[in-house]
Amino acid sequence: MATLTLTYGTMAAGKSTLALQLHWQLRETGRTVELWTFGDRSNDAEVTSRIGISATARSQQGSLDTEGELRRLLDEGVEVIVVDEVQFASTQEVDWMATLVDEYGIDVHTFGLGADFALNPFPGTARLFAVADSVNELPLATYCWCGARGRCNARVVSGVVQREGAQRVIGNVDADADVFYQVLCRSHYTKGQLGPE
Repeated sequence: MATLTLTYGTMAAGKSTLALQLHWQLRETGRTVELWTFGDRSNDAEVTSRIGISATARSQQGSLDTEGELRRLLDEGVEVIVVDEVQFASTQEVDWMATLVDEYGIDVHTFGLGADFALNPFPGTARLFAVADSVNELPLATYCWCGARGRCNARVVSGVVQREGAQRVIGNVDADADVFYQVLCRSHYTKGQLGPE
């Protein structure tokens, strides 16, 4: 029986690495597997991991042609889809993935962030929390500079934690960038404290 799964975590927790590993392992078993992304940090049609591995993927940024994709998936005999950056999918796209599972027997494994820089749920993962057959927090934790478990993806501009702005701003965890993200514990996120005083 096909399933719809969500694995979520903070930035730099290894979501893309795990998606790439799952994609590889399933292909090794001889299954017909596709790798999708709704917006890789590279802005290319690939899934990239901070540890240096990557693979070509179908980029689903923009409006997903669900009818055309369904025909193609069935024509090509796709059995499994591994989806990275699912937080950027719309509610309707997640519902369509659920239809792939329920009506066509295609397994869909999704990976993404649970919440944005302002601690608000993304539409894609919020819907998956409601409809997925299985929801799992990534077992590998990221940590705040203080050593506590990191729960919050803080967007930092000019050394200041941002509280307002567009939900979707793709960035990295490189502190040398103009806009970057830093994983913080809840306490230091609330205080906007990026390191020891």
